[in-house]
Amino acid sequence: MTAVLVEAGPDAGAVWHFGEPNHEQRALFAGSAWADLSHRGVISVSGEDRLKWLHDLTTQYLLELAPGIWTTGLILDPNGRIEHQFFLVDDGTTSWLHTEKEKVAPLVEYLNRMKFMLRVDVKDASDEYAVLRAPGLTDAIGGPYALVPRDELAETIAAFNSAHTQVGTWALDAERVAAGRARLLFETDHKSIPNELGFLNNSVHMQKGCYRGQETVAKVFNLGQPPRRLTLLHLDGSAVTMPVTGSKVEFDGKEVGYIGTVARHYELGPIALAVIKRNVPMDATLIADGVVAAQEQSF
Repeated sequence: MTAVLVEAGPDAGAVWHFGEPNHEQRALFAGSAWADLSHRGVISVSGEDRLKWLHDLTTQYLLELAPGIWTTGLILDPNGRIEHQFFLVDDGTTSWLHTEKEKVAPLVEYLNRMKFMLRVDVKDASDEYAVLRAPGLTDAIGGPYALVPRDELAETIAAFNSAHTQVGTWALDAERVAAGRARLLFETDHKSIPNELGFLNNSVHMQKGCYRGQETVAKVFNLGQPPRRLTLLHLDGSAVTMPVTGSKVEFDGKEVGYIGTVARHYELGPIALAVIKRNVPMDATLIADGVVAAQEQSF
């Protein structure tokens, strides 16, 4: 297999694909694939108060999180805008978060500012631990995930490769886009709130108490009218080039949103996630960087 690497962006340096993207996607769909996510950042939070503390700071309900169970959550600013997205597992003594590499330092800084007198210790553990997308059927948060000490990484990769197909980010993106799971730095901008991106009742627990930014989430939920919405676009497959992340989406010559992740799905063809104004009709034909796109609201 010849690995083609991602050249730029949050996944720079990761494997894009191994020459047969459709084969990789089929293996991922079948649950017989794994992927190397060791380019992502890992943060450890230890101490007796860790779960209660993280519960209070984030959008997720963590008080009764059982060891070994992965979940996902967000940290919002005071106005309810998304600052951080993370995936978390607790092993009984330490909570482990994986997130975008470039967001590790600001997230560690924020968490350390919020410690006060609580018994918690926050550390950038990216040099010591890595995350893999483990073999198995895709779950609701894009896993299953495996947290691996870096000195055991080569051994774990060899074990995975002995019975499963390694895939790249092309396959992961195609699955994520088709499922409508928004990702920080792709489907988000400086104005993004959880209500727009399908995060309610998964990354955002709707029955928990106060956390920073909750007022915005609750107000918009009760009104039922977020200013924008996440949509799946089917792109014109005859186009020579595809739009890229951040490309403008237009309707009747006016800018109505932006492209998040673009992918080529083994069954659906070229697709993308886009964030557009709520009042754009679902049957409207959109233009994304010159490419005709039809909407499908399936999530």
